[in-house]
Amino acid sequence: MVRARIPVVVLAGYLGSGKTTLLNHLLRNDDGRRIGVLVNDFGSINVDAMNVAGQVDATVSLENGCLCCAVDVDGVDRMLEKLAHPGAALDAIVIEASGIAEPTQLVRLVLSSQNPGIEFGGLVEVVDAAEFDDTRARHPELDDHVRLADLVVVNKIDRVAEAERERVIGEVRELAEGAVLATERGRIAPGILFDDPAIRDSGGARQLSFADLDDHDDDHSHHMHAVYESMEFTTDRPLNPSAFLDFLKERSRGVYRIKGPVDFGASGEDRCFQFHAVGVFAAFTRIRWKGPRSTRLVLIGTDLDPASLRARLESCVDPTPDVVDRMGVLNLARHLDDDGSSAQEPWDVEAG
Repeated sequence: MVRARIPVVVLAGYLGSGKTTLLNHLLRNDDGRRIGVLVNDFGSINVDAMNVAGQVDATVSLENGCLCCAVDVDGVDRMLEKLAHPGAALDAIVIEASGIAEPTQLVRLVLSSQNPGIEFGGLVEVVDAAEFDDTRARHPELDDHVRLADLVVVNKIDRVAEAERERVIGEVRELAEGAVLATERGRIAPGILFDDPAIRDSGGARQLSFADLDDHDDDHSHHMHAVYESMEFTTDRPLNPSAFLDFLKERSRGVYRIKGPVDFGASGEDRCFQFHAVGVFAAFTRIRWKGPRSTRLVLIGTDLDPASLRARLESCVDPTPDVVDRMGVLNLARHLDDDGSSAQEPWDVEAG
């Protein structure tokens, strides 16, 4: 059985925005997911690592240095290897960036990784609603960070009045091209970031996780997860490769993740194209069909427009499935390695 790749999520945000609080919430409410953490705190005493110690399945710390400046791709690979080896059986890895890290550089490091056991799980930018204006004044580059993020978490909304809250969320939505979640104390549902572990588990034994050992707070009304949405698109008719790539290039606001098998009919040469996308980053893995051929996609995000998304996907259905779309196949091949495994790449970057 092919081992599923472990999603690596980059968690970024300026000092005091609530990154560690959000991470601690994920660890306490992981619903059985095993989460590894790479903590990057700028200083000789790694306070963030101390905060998450004892409630994480595996952790690696980089002290007294900013991850995006202190290591190269090989260095990140060595760190990820400590977390992504088969024996760890992790469901996800979170890189908690320091408050001064450049998130786009961290994303490049993850995307450049040569570790075959991982995949990019998205850039999450945490924004402090109460300090939003002051942070923008001190750090004008925040606008770019929000614009590039796959998911923006507007945190600490309980600390601002309703009118101010709506203004800040509105301004973030105008900047953001990805999904936006408003929350208190970093309390987001882990399902928006990671798959349910039942998808990975096949019924066999697995290692104990923190969730198996800790007493969870069963009063879910107390911690109020910020909610997300999901929708499914299924069809037994093949999709046209060029039309589907056009759908992906027109980034759908609010969509965070898309995944599932895609049937390209004659263009796909009887292969199933297992698809995975986070924000503008996407990959195909070419595998053999198991069961009937069909396209079965799950879209996850916030403020989705199911009718519009479904109509756009329906327009990708190939009216002439016996005709091979050679140009579409060539463009699609950019997102496959030579051996047929997946290669992640931004859809808005032209091939060189």
